[in-house]
Amino acid sequence: MRAQDICIRPSPWAALRGAVRCASAGLLPALLALITFAALLLPAPQASARGESPPAAKGQFAEVAVAELPPEARRTLALIRAGGPFPYDRDGIVFNNREKLLPARERGWYSEYTVATPGVRNRGARRIVAARSGEFYYTDDHYASFRRIRE
Repeated sequence: MRAQDICIRPSPWAALRGAVRCASAGLLPALLALITFAALLLPAPQASARGESPPAAKGQFAEVAVAELPPEARRTLALIRAGGPFPYDRDGIVFNNREKLLPARERGWYSEYTVATPGVRNRGARRIVAARSGEFYYTDDHYASFRRIRE
């Protein structure tokens, strides 16, 4: 028998330290089970005060109706459908999906278009990404999340 396997508790403080050492092998699984149980008790994400859908899991998309888009996004969507003219030089470039939030497709499947942001001098963070299949995705946080545009 090794010295580490024997739990000698000569004082209350030593007993506490020893109990921690002796119980550490069983403590981690119990702690993980407690954290998992606590996570199950947390409420599910709710829609925000602005009426946005909660974030969706990867591969699933929250949706936004065309009527719920900001007016600038509706104008950009109309320009995309009309084939232009586009106000920004980079409108219509290939969107590479580096974030891998949209369904994986070959290069060139997606194109990106700038949605003007009032009060911002540069292109801002808002975009519409158009898929060759006719689907449109809206992001207002520069590709950190997407919502599928519902017609």
